[in-house]
Amino acid sequence: MRTRIFFGCALAAMTALLPWAAEAQVPKTIEVIVFPGGSNWPIWAAQDKGYFAQNGVAVHLTPTPGSAFQLSNTIDGKFDVAMTAIDNLIAYDEGQGEATTTKKAELVAVMGSDNGFLHVISVPEVKSYKELKGKTLSVDALTTGYAFVLQKMLQKGGLKPSDYTLVRAGGGLQRFEALMKKEHAATLLFTPFELIAEEKGYHDLGAAIDVLGHYQGLVAAVQRSWAKEHRQELVGYIRAYVQGIDWLYDPANKAEAIALLRKNITTMTPEIAESTYRVMFDPKHGLLKKGRIDTAGVKIVLALRSEYGEPKKKLADPNRYIDLSYYKQAVAK
Repeated sequence: MRTRIFFGCALAAMTALLPWAAEAQVPKTIEVIVFPGGSNWPIWAAQDKGYFAQNGVAVHLTPTPGSAFQLSNTIDGKFDVAMTAIDNLIAYDEGQGEATTTKKAELVAVMGSDNGFLHVISVPEVKSYKELKGKTLSVDALTTGYAFVLQKMLQKGGLKPSDYTLVRAGGGLQRFEALMKKEHAATLLFTPFELIAEEKGYHDLGAAIDVLGHYQGLVAAVQRSWAKEHRQELVGYIRAYVQGIDWLYDPANKAEAIALLRKNITTMTPEIAESTYRVMFDPKHGLLKKGRIDTAGVKIVLALRSEYGEPKKKLADPNRYIDLSYYKQAVAK
């Protein structure tokens, strides 16, 4: 009798624990807002290979039409992680962002992604910087993101601000579509959009990384308060993302990686996919290995913002905008 009572109590206790156990295994969903393009490849890989699930998180991706939408909604709490240019988070933290927000910007970069893969692409009729004189060029936003990169490259190409007009045209996909319609004479595009444009007869007037030497493009940006409250999920996201990069850089996975790219960008031809792989996994200028942040590149971002940003500020300390504690925990053995 006592044995029956014991097993009965044990069974009841186990049954009571089952809902808790099931709940503990449910991945926590992270809302991630991204720019459409090849830089999302590590996220697709981490989803496809189950790395996010293995680290207790699920990622819901939202493409953004532009940086103002992305940053304002991340600051206001509608998205948890923004894969965005580090210049954007610096701008909003410093009160130089374009969009208004209901909450205070307290953004911080917790992981790196790339150097931006930025190229000045012009319409077929324009073959040099000097031919852009008197023309209209497009950017995402006039005071954030990559606008200052374009201005510096135009300056290096011999043009003064009075020689051209800059207009807002949204994110990379939106600018690419506008350029294809020849609504503007040139814009900055990132991979694979510059490759597709070249295939269509448009001209690549130069890569930003060749002009600047270093540049930190996309990072994983979060509100500091959200990160503190969701450390476990953020660490899981970073760890899975890094696993995705590692998998993509393995030459043995090249064919499968290209197939994954074409699955997520269904209009991409095999030739463009091959070229995209070559660009994004170039040993020197490809996706930042292990999701590291290029501190020298951040210093270039700060120098450009100090030169062109409004209101004027002298910005020089990369550590003000970076918190690697989550990253270190994620990659620790």
